[in-house]
Amino acid sequence: MTADCPLVVRTPAELLALLPYLLGYHPHDSIALIGLHGRDLDFGACFDLPPPDRGEEAARDVAGAVARQRADAVVIVGYGPPRRVTPIALHVTEALRAAGVRIDDVLRVDGGRWWSYLCEDPGCCPPEGSACLPPDSVIAAEATYLGQVALPSREDLIAQVAAVQGPAREGMVAATERARSRFPGLLNDVRRIRRAGRLAVREAEKRYRSGAALTDDEVAWLGALLTDRVVEDYALDRTSAHHWRVRLWTDVVRRVEPAYVPGPACLLGFAAWRMGWGPLARAAVDRALRAEPGHQLARMLFEILGAGIPPGAMSRRDG
Repeated sequence: MTADCPLVVRTPAELLALLPYLLGYHPHDSIALIGLHGRDLDFGACFDLPPPDRGEEAARDVAGAVARQRADAVVIVGYGPPRRVTPIALHVTEALRAAGVRIDDVLRVDGGRWWSYLCEDPGCCPPEGSACLPPDSVIAAEATYLGQVALPSREDLIAQVAAVQGPAREGMVAATERARSRFPGLLNDVRRIRRAGRLAVREAEKRYRSGAALTDDEVAWLGALLTDRVVEDYALDRTSAHHWRVRLWTDVVRRVEPAYVPGPACLLGFAAWRMGWGPLARAAVDRALRAEPGHQLARMLFEILGAGIPPGAMSRRDG
């Protein structure tokens, strides 16, 4: 498995049981790809099944992104009925092979059973399919124990970066007004804004590293300061692959008012990408772009994710 989830996977059924924890949610009507580096699972990616008339084009796009990950081999998993999955699974297989990527297996999952397109031995891959492991399997329990989460669907993943509502939102509206009343005092001195921003970023990091959280006023103040691109860059430069950073920026992006979403959403997207959590990174960047379509950092991260550039392409640093 990986350093973040050091589990041993021996069979296709165990791999399929673990895949939702690698992605962060249970796939439906989609194609998932698992990159292998030696004996380790290097990355997981998932794409909605395209319309039949876009199968070959979508397969080429997927193959290009996956090839850039430089995995030793790839396992392709299609979720859905054969009439929907088989054409795109075969297109993706052909496109990856044309790109020089070795295919370890091609699987299909539907109705609690799985099939292999490559295995022709009825002893291990019967025509009626093989049963998937139950939700409470040992591999799922071990992944959960190690802190991995598999939400019911991608929609549930998107909801994890959505704005808080109810009393929590009302509290943030009031806190944002207080932050706005503080901000004019800094407007004539950019250096003061950036000093305050660096201090707020470091305090947030300290708080979440220790397992604590920011108050409403602290979140609102940090959100306002992150509208300065130098402060945003400062926070970005400090972002590394740690779970607590994902928790930090998830909390902030969910609590700030809409005008202040892009900065923390990009920082969450970058932190998730550094962790290898592509689906969460995409959900965060999509939210940033919905709030501000022209946001420079959001556009850059969107291109990085779309190009399939792996986190290992940049040097790791402690945070």
